[in-house]
Amino acid sequence: MKNLIDNINKAFENRVRLGIMSVLMVQDWVEFNTFKDTLQQTDGNLASHLMALEKSGYVAVRKGFIGRKPNTSYQATDAGRQAFHDHINALETLLKNVSVKS
Repeated sequence: MKNLIDNINKAFENRVRLGIMSVLMVQDWVEFNTFKDTLQQTDGNLASHLMALEKSGYVAVRKGFIGRKPNTSYQATDAGRQAFHDHINALETLLKNVSVKS
């Protein structure tokens, strides 16, 4: 029998990354400050998690300016959407199998 946790993606094990991807699944582009307010994280902590997701190819970054202020926005890539969808499916499968055996 296949191990039920094999399809759980390590990139989404952290609650901040799980929160980031959850927001990106329902929003197109999300600004850094929106993440900061929504997830209640410090700049450094949030930036490190966004960078990890970017390095994994799960998040795209858009940098620009609004007036003279820098503005950074993020979007889930197609690969990120698929990986997160697969992760959620793996969690659902795990829950179904555990509840059947209990």
